[in-house]
Order: sequence, then structure tokens, then C-alpha cells
Amino acid sequence: MNKILIQRQAALPDPMRISRYYKSPELGPRILFFSGGSALKQTSRMLKHYTHNSVHLVTAFDSGGSSAKLRTAFDMPAIGDLRNRLLALADETVKGSPAIYALFNYRLPECSTDAELTTQLSSIAEGTDPLIVAIQQPMRDLVRNLLTFFINVMPENFNLRGASIGNLLISGGYLTHNRQLEPVIYLLSKLINTLGKVHAITEESLHLTAHLEDGQRIVGQHRITGKEAPPLESRIKDISLSSDPDYYQKTQCQLSTSLRSLIKEADLICYPPGSFYSSILTNLLPVGVSESIQENICPKVYIPSLGKDPELYRTTISQAIQQLLKYLKAEDIKKENDQFLNVILLDSRFTDIDTQTQQHLASYNIQIIDTPLVTPKSAPYYCPEKLVHALLSLT
Repeated sequence: MNKILIQRQAALPDPMRISRYYKSPELGPRILFFSGGSALKQTSRMLKHYTHNSVHLVTAFDSGGSSAKLRTAFDMPAIGDLRNRLLALADETVKGSPAIYALFNYRLPECSTDAELTTQLSSIAEGTDPLIVAIQQPMRDLVRNLLTFFINVMPENFNLRGASIGNLLISGGYLTHNRQLEPVIYLLSKLINTLGKVHAITEESLHLTAHLEDGQRIVGQHRITGKEAPPLESRIKDISLSSDPDYYQKTQCQLSTSLRSLIKEADLICYPPGSFYSSILTNLLPVGVSESIQENICPKVYIPSLGKDPELYRTTISQAIQQLLKYLKAEDIKKENDQFLNVILLDSRFTDIDTQTQQHLASYNIQIIDTPLVTPKSAPYYCPEKLVHALLSLT
């Protein structure tokens, strides 16, 4: 199929375009996000009112929190970010499945005894707990089967405190389907009527590794983010993947054919706000990502995060942009017009790019669009509605 590049002038925001998408979200644009974590949660909840065709490629390398317990027990990819994005995109209208949504979002109590936790989990699987009783058939039995399978393979010493039922359901489905995530994500997407597509960037059980400027090498995402371990005291120079969670064993993974197609067919590609390395750049590591991005002539937009990101220790926004470009071109693709980034979308009241960097970006034909994206109510973060309207206007 021949592709041609058609350029147009865009108004930000574009009221007519936004109104058209709002009236027919089922026909909305295919905006593709490389992201993980919770930074995009409210934006995703807003986006589903304008398009049911967004695509979310989510990191599977988290090694902290409840995901760590499941990864240790079953040597599986992280699923917490997948669950969060599925919930953010779930249909919350009367046409949705509020009972399944409630169960999917429920966490077992932190303060209960082991016996109490096991009893409650068993009552959900057996169909007697009010959370499961509220779900209609045949969906109730589907959920019970996944949870029952998980209970049957759960290690005796597995810690259920604070466990997300949604994570346990995904884990049960993953193990039931021969350690494949796609079938269970598809099933659960249908159960909660997800208004968009959510995929793990890889189904391999791998671990993020940070290589610091002071020579340190840190394996494990939870040791990098500054949340479960002390913040970094040296700048990240590079990131890569390890097959071992504790001892660095360098490895690579390949982007699947289906995900390549989704990237190539997107109407807009977005590198959104979020933890810079562990949520955004980590999704660019699989072989095939850069090539697929390059083969799509749609707009590619970077939106710098607001606030302090522990992963960007002593890193300016200009240096962060250079890092983004480095990973976008990681496969050393040498073709004409190899544009991996076209637009940097920002609110200059909260994000400042120096003149030298602006000139450098202009030499790459990267345009800076300065538009109000923060409101008094949303400050110090982006307003989800303004962010969504800006992205829609660029499609």
C-alpha cells in the first residue's frame, strides 16, 4: 500500500474536530500511547469519551508492589499497569459492567489475618461473596473459574494482603492460557467493556536495568523509581533489559507482529507524561519499535512530565529530549525523513526549553507547540480535558 504525506494546519484546540469525535467516539482516532504507570489514568478516562480506538502499549517490567509478589511466585511479566489502564478505559456508563468493574478494582484488606484473607478469596471464587453475587451469569462463572485456578496454583506462603483481585484474575488467566497474556487481556477487556485497546509491550518476564553515570548498574524497576528505594544520586546514562531480577543478564525482546501493525496504523503516536525511563523509554526497548514508528507518517508527539521525576536526577528537559531521540533511533535506522518526533506539546508557564535547544529541535524539524494545558484546578499537573483536546486536534 502506498502512503502519502498530507499536511494541514491545526488549530489547538479544534472545536469542530473535538465535537465530531465526542458525538461519534466509536469512529474516533487511533491515538497510540507508549506508557505505563498511573500518570495517564485520568487522561485515559477523559479520552474514552472522544474515541474508543486508542491504543495503549504498557510496560511489563514493574518489579515492586503487588506485581512483585506475582512475579516472584510465577516468573511472569508485571500486570499491575495493564490492570490500571484497562480500568481507566472501562465503560463507566449504564451500558458497562459496574459489578465486574468493582470486583476488578477491589483489593483484599491489609489488616486481615492470613486465614481471613484466604476465606474471603475462597468465598469470591465459590460465588458466595457479595462482590461476585452482583455479577450476572455467564460472566460470574468466567470470573470464578479464573480465580479458582489461581487459588489452586497459589503458593502456600503467598501474601494476599492488599492483593488486587484484578491482578489475581489476570494471573489466573495467564497461567490458564499457557502463560499468554493476550487471551486473558482480551477476555477481561470484553468483561468490563474497555473502550480502547491495551497490550503489554512484551509477554516475556524481563527486568529493567539502569546504567548510571557513576558506574553503578541497578537491576529492577522498583530500585529506580525512587518510590520503594532511596532516590538515585547519579544520572541515568542508559537503560536495558535483564533476564534475571537481581543479577544483570543482558537480553533483548522482539516486538510482536500484531503490535508492529498497531504502531504502523496509528493516527497519532504519543510519548506521554509519566516516569521518564520506567514508564516511557522502557517501552521503546523491544526490537522493532523504532522501525515501526519510522514507517508511520502520522504525527509523533512528546509531552514532558510536570513536577519532579526522581528518574530524571540532574537531567534537564533538553537532556531528556535528547535521550528520547536516542532511544527512538536505537535501531540505527537510516532512511530519508526518518522523523520519530514531530511535535513537543507543552505549557511554557510550567515547562521551559532554552533557546539553544529550541534551535536544535528546529534543525530536526521538531515543532514546539505552546498551549495552555494546566488549569488552576489541575495544577501542578496537566488538565486531562485540555490534554485530550490538544491531542485530538492534532489528528
